[in-house]
Amino acid sequence: MNPLVRFFRKKIYTAVFLLVFLLFIGVLGFKIMSNYSWVDSVYMTVITITTVGFGEVQPLDDNAKIFTIFLILTSVIILGYAITVITEYILSKNNFEELKQRKMQKKIDGFKDHIIICGYGRNGKQAAGKLLAYNKSFVVIEKDKERMEKFQSEMVPFVLGNANEDDILQQAGIERASTLISALPNDADNLFVVLSARQINSELNIISRASQETSYKKLKLAGANSVILPDRIGGDHMASLVVVPDLIEFIDNLSIVGKSNINIEEIPIEKLHTSSSIKTIRDLDLRKKTGCNIIGYKDDKGEYIVNPEADLEFTPKSKLIVLGRPEQIQKLNSLYDID
Repeated sequence: MNPLVRFFRKKIYTAVFLLVFLLFIGVLGFKIMSNYSWVDSVYMTVITITTVGFGEVQPLDDNAKIFTIFLILTSVIILGYAITVITEYILSKNNFEELKQRKMQKKIDGFKDHIIICGYGRNGKQAAGKLLAYNKSFVVIEKDKERMEKFQSEMVPFVLGNANEDDILQQAGIERASTLISALPNDADNLFVVLSARQINSELNIISRASQETSYKKLKLAGANSVILPDRIGGDHMASLVVVPDLIEFIDNLSIVGKSNINIEEIPIEKLHTSSSIKTIRDLDLRKKTGCNIIGYKDDKGEYIVNPEADLEFTPKSKLIVLGRPEQIQKLNSLYDID
């Protein structure tokens, strides 16, 4: 629960209790002291508490007048307290929201080489979940305020606004970001975001979602490095479960989410190339040291080699794709101090 709401809820409950208690005392007092009916007692209590100035139901004796004076003075204090609590809550809520947003923006301003996610729908949430599992810094741009307030936390920082606007992208730190994921539901919006992002940061790695296959080439021309068609991937996956079900089930069990249960990992060669004597996969001998197998290699030009030969020589800025059980991957990470 919002700490501001929790703090003021007690005060509001207290004010409501005092008002109800005052109403009860007033009704009971007029009933006993002036022998009013219950309706007249309620009427007299309400006009006294609210000080509207209506006349009495019938003339009051001295005791009833003293009681009425006491009721008026007490109601002024209690009503004043209630109004103060409500006013303070409204003003403090605005200040609290502004303070929280400033704190969040300060955190975002400290990010570098982070990821920007545009849109927090189904695909945006999935992307954020995986980035959280890998402890990657990211910012979400979302124009729906209710959705932002529902999911915003210290772990998921938000920027409220339309990702199509340059100033919102800049607020998310696009000049310092390494990657932008445009996961908006509308292809036209994704296209506009890609164009704007590429214009602001030419080195940015841009990944965009697309609903229609006709949007693929347009997004590529606009500057997207990768374009994902979720519906197409889903259909291919379902068809593969019919054609090669055991193979797909095996691949689905290869976890790449969460440091505690990873089966497959991508590692820069600089993390493993610890001496001049290690020049090939055979020299590295990961199988003997960690139990992991090297199943892929990506060179500095972006070319992939599946199941590379043991005599393959490493080149700078290349990467290895390693497969193993979770405990073997953890042993590899510990041995080479990989985050």
